[in-house]
Formats: sequence, C-alpha cells, structure tokens
Amino acid sequence: MQVSKRELSIEFEQQIKEIFAQLIADLPNKDKAQQFLQDFLTETEYIALAKRLTIMLYLDKGRSYEDIKKEVKVSSATIASVQKAMEKAKPGFVLALQYMKAEEWASTWADKITGFFGK
Repeated sequence: MQVSKRELSIEFEQQIKEIFAQLIADLPNKDKAQQFLQDFLTETEYIALAKRLTIMLYLDKGRSYEDIKKEVKVSSATIASVQKAMEKAKPGFVLALQYMKAEEWASTWADKITGFFGK
C-alpha cells in the first residue's frame, strides 16, 4: 500500500488517526482484534507490524542483531530503525513494552501456579 503524495490537512489526518485508534481500542477482545486486522490489513502489512513489535521486544530483552535477523527474518536496517525509535523513548513504545512485560509475567506465574496445583 502506498500513501498518496497529496497531503491531507493536519486536522483531517489527526481525526482519521484518532478514529482508527479508537476503533482498535474498542474491539472487545484479542480474537475480534485479530479478525479485524487480518481482514483490514494486507498480509504484508500485518506481518510487518508484527515483526516490528517482535523486534522491539527482542531488543528490550538484549538479544543481538544477528539473533533477531535470523529468527525474525529482517535486515539490520529494519532492526536499527526500531532501535532508533526505542532510543527516543517514544511513549507508545514504552507503553507497549510495559504491557508485554506485564502479560509475560502474569503468564509465567499462571503457568507456575497451575503446575503447582496440578491443573
């Protein structure tokens, strides 16, 4: 997908971005969100976004460029662009990482508790 070279007004661009973000926020659960994203985005767009998120998480965990390149099948330039955005400490990146870490922590402990009680 290409973005038109004809620029939108700043107000209109902000408005459509807000509508899109609100729609995502209003989806009731992961399955509905996944259904929307799969239907709305091309496969390439969906994979690109998922890979960027994975790169962000792996960089935060201290994984090497080589490891990320091998596993996620991306270039060093792609990893560098994500790392550059992370270094700017953009609030969206910080929020996403906090959320993923909390989910990972909760999942780890849920597995331990389930294992302890023998399901």
